[in-house]
Amino acid sequence: MDLVHFRMVVPPELTGPAVDLLAPHELVLNLVVLRAAGASGADAIECDVVKGAANTLLGGLRRLGVDRAGSIAVDGVDLLFSHRAEEIEAGRPSVLVHTPLWAAVEAHIREEGTYPPSFYLFLVIAGVIGSVGIMTNSQILVVAAMVVGPEYHAITSIALGLDRRDRRRIRDGTRALAAGFLLAIAVTLAFAALARAIGLQSRAFDAGLRPVSHLIDTPDVFSLTVAVLAGIVGIVSVTEARASTLLGVFISVTTIPAASDVAVSLAFADWREARGSLIQLVLNVVILVVVGVLALRLQRGLWHRAARRVAGRTRR
Repeated sequence: MDLVHFRMVVPPELTGPAVDLLAPHELVLNLVVLRAAGASGADAIECDVVKGAANTLLGGLRRLGVDRAGSIAVDGVDLLFSHRAEEIEAGRPSVLVHTPLWAAVEAHIREEGTYPPSFYLFLVIAGVIGSVGIMTNSQILVVAAMVVGPEYHAITSIALGLDRRDRRRIRDGTRALAAGFLLAIAVTLAFAALARAIGLQSRAFDAGLRPVSHLIDTPDVFSLTVAVLAGIVGIVSVTEARASTLLGVFISVTTIPAASDVAVSLAFADWREARGSLIQLVLNVVILVVVGVLALRLQRGLWHRAARRVAGRTRR
């Protein structure tokens, strides 16, 4: 069963209202109150909460001002042995047991939406790996470049910014993507030009047999369909913390390979392929952002509606 652990530091005047909110709730387990537990004289409250009720209870605690006057820490519960928890899981609809904790989802997206030097380093390395895959017609290396590239985190951060109307997040994510892709293309262009000068490209590539490059630089209905589906799966994976599925999204979207192909095409003076790859890159990023915003809103709305319906039937 999906549980989260609430750990709160609460001023004494808010302890009573917080306990009154938590104690009667049937989806709250192991409620513990420690009086004057902190060095500052504040009380400590801890409890385990079924994830389906966590959104409502966290909102209630914040309306009481617990986060402003004290603090609220939320952790996942990986393993809990409790007969009461088993009864709740067996007797409750899955909506109440598995509803995502939206504050945690957004916090995860915000955490990933940061851009240290390693973000740009990984983009550059991914771009160079992708260029080797293109010049040697190696699909495996192109897939490896997709896995290394960190750009999807910036894309989801921009989507969250648009959803929450957070201009700073939108601006930072857009700048990071633009600067990162430009840097990756510039470094990859230099590498591809050096490879051409030395003659490191494969004979098939030199002869114009470029199946890998052709798949990248010709955006069509299929590539757009994959981008849309990958955007949906990506947001669902982030929402439900499915790391393995999210890895599949990284391998599905043609962003880093398109940037690599822009650089390689420029190095080999193939302006048509460079233009096609650039269009592919821009289309994929735009589609992923738009689909990310829509998927976030739709998923949040569907979960909230389902939870309200189940709660209404439970009260009756």
